[in-house]
Amino acid sequence: MLASRRVVFTLKHFRLKVVYRNVTTSWSPVEAAFNARQHRKLDILGRNVGLFRVPELTSPAGFEKAQEKALEETQQLVQRACTISPGPQTVQTFDQLSDSLCRVADLADFVKVAHPDPAFREAAEKTCIEIGTAVEKLNTNVDLCKSLKDLLDNKDVMDSLDPETRRVAELFMFDFEISGIHLDKDKRKRAVDLNVKLLDLNNEFLVGSHLPNRIDKKALPDHIRHCFALDGNYIQIGGLHADAPDDLVREAAYKIFLYPNPEQLSCLDELLSCRRELAQLVGYRSFAHRALQGTMAKTPETVMEFLELLSEKLTDRAAKDFGMMRDMKMKLNPENAELMPWDHPYYSGVLRAERYNIEPSLYSPFFSLGACMEGLNMLFSQLLGVSFQAEQPERGEVWCEDVRKLAVVHESEGLLGYIYCDFFHRLDKPHQDCHFTIRGGRLKEDGEYQLPVVVLMLSLPHPTKNCPTLLTPGMMENLFHEMGHAMHSMLGRTRYQHVTGTRCPTDFAEVPSILMEYFASDYRVVNQFARHYKTGQPLPKSMVSRLCESKKVCAAADTQLQVFYAVLDQLYHGQPHQSKSTTEILQETQALFYGLSYVPNTAWQLRFSHLIGYGAKYYSYLMSRAVASMVWKQSFMKDPFDRVMGERYRSEMLAHGGGKEPMLMVKGMLQQTPSTAEFVDALVSDLDPDFESFLMDSE
Repeated sequence: MLASRRVVFTLKHFRLKVVYRNVTTSWSPVEAAFNARQHRKLDILGRNVGLFRVPELTSPAGFEKAQEKALEETQQLVQRACTISPGPQTVQTFDQLSDSLCRVADLADFVKVAHPDPAFREAAEKTCIEIGTAVEKLNTNVDLCKSLKDLLDNKDVMDSLDPETRRVAELFMFDFEISGIHLDKDKRKRAVDLNVKLLDLNNEFLVGSHLPNRIDKKALPDHIRHCFALDGNYIQIGGLHADAPDDLVREAAYKIFLYPNPEQLSCLDELLSCRRELAQLVGYRSFAHRALQGTMAKTPETVMEFLELLSEKLTDRAAKDFGMMRDMKMKLNPENAELMPWDHPYYSGVLRAERYNIEPSLYSPFFSLGACMEGLNMLFSQLLGVSFQAEQPERGEVWCEDVRKLAVVHESEGLLGYIYCDFFHRLDKPHQDCHFTIRGGRLKEDGEYQLPVVVLMLSLPHPTKNCPTLLTPGMMENLFHEMGHAMHSMLGRTRYQHVTGTRCPTDFAEVPSILMEYFASDYRVVNQFARHYKTGQPLPKSMVSRLCESKKVCAAADTQLQVFYAVLDQLYHGQPHQSKSTTEILQETQALFYGLSYVPNTAWQLRFSHLIGYGAKYYSYLMSRAVASMVWKQSFMKDPFDRVMGERYRSEMLAHGGGKEPMLMVKGMLQQTPSTAEFVDALVSDLDPDFESFLMDSE
């Protein structure tokens, strides 16, 4: 223990000198951990500690052992929960029960999508199914529910509990209720059957949303066939090719990729029908009413009020943006100047590049991965008293040799938890940036705190012998975004793992991550770390200003598109639309909430994969951004390193996880409860240009 602490201390004060083409660059330990190529010694004699140091997981077969251990522990905890007297120990036992299952299920959820070994992925998938089945049984266990209800019905005991314990007890009861525990036996069985069916439908829709469409290659003109993947006599199209400069390529991709698939249409119809039936079965007017229980918005009516008011405020600005895109298309392609949905992402990008010269290759040399990680390290150290310390994983601890392990250490509280950084591209790895909770934090029975463990997954290019991994501005912003989730997990010091870190309502969970995007766009923050990897030259302030202002070009149209998606999501999960298909609802909604016409014989909703994880909650991105904007402007815009504000941010917003109502956390931070109109104004004000940047560019 003492020896390891001494090693950490010496690393903090060590800087590695690296030579790139006769230019010497000095790296901190964090920079070196991410910029230098990994050369781990082959340790064939050392003990295999198992994935994430879980001793059972030295091989795929270990998942079955870990699963059996968790289920045995679950049985003992169920028995205890059903026999103890109502009190705080009831909630503690329920949380132990939840933790026992989640420590296996959460880990398996990650491994099944990210592990390079198919045997591990398959074993993890089986474990997810087994644990999921066990959870469904627990959620319909009448005796278990009764023990919790006895607590909730005992006013004297409930009044004696602290607010977090009361809230967690109520959240556990909510899980029972949405599973139909209060129904008679037949209806309860129907609720279980619907939940099981929805698991299959969710997976089927997700898989289908990413499958390519194919067409006979003769159906496309010769000169654009090379832009797509060939499969014998067919062309496969697996995306929208939104960045293709050829209008015809984008048009073909849009019409073919979004062509309606009857099986996927049927799957979506059945999925929405099952969600609606389940919600109504357990007492809600619609799936949206059920999904929004406990969120900041609380009801679908509030969500629609927010989206409609935002759309109203955006209409003129979005129309102006579409006008600029139309003019640009006329300039580049006068023979076909009508602006279509496949043009929006391309021509908005052209306008940004033309106006602000933001070619990513000009920025990337200043954003080496190591420099960006050191920038985060310095920011968190100044703002929150937290630092990263790179650790060498032991044999068997990680699933790929290029995974980096960070200990997150507070200057006075000590070790807070661990972040495993799975940042580099590999075959069969999902191409998405995301945060996974592997183990939630909680106060254990012996008084020690169970440290949180998370994974951040990106898909970045590997460093080479001559060059570290260089990030585009978008990649850098995504890194900051995902690290916002990770720090939420690290700093959420909840008593119960059921509400640890990001286990909070969806429309609040994105606030810490989006807030980090504001830090990533502030020159005072960027100037701390953005250095050319060869020369050490700092990134000029004018380049940062241009980058920030470029994001506002066509931003109203981009936001309007998000409003359209969010409204569509609400309509699909609200009251049923008699005799209207999902495509007809999309067509009508697009006419009211977008600004570009629906394209016949397309069904964009079949590619709307967020309908699974964010069903009735897609609005969360917009509402979270509104909160993040208000927090930034009120607390950090004046000084992004303000330690007093950083501590307040931690104590009011990060520390509670989901253990406090989200709007109370927002109120604590802002010292007010924002209205819907104030949320909208915060979003719209972000679209206004920064005149300081214009003056800087004109100098």
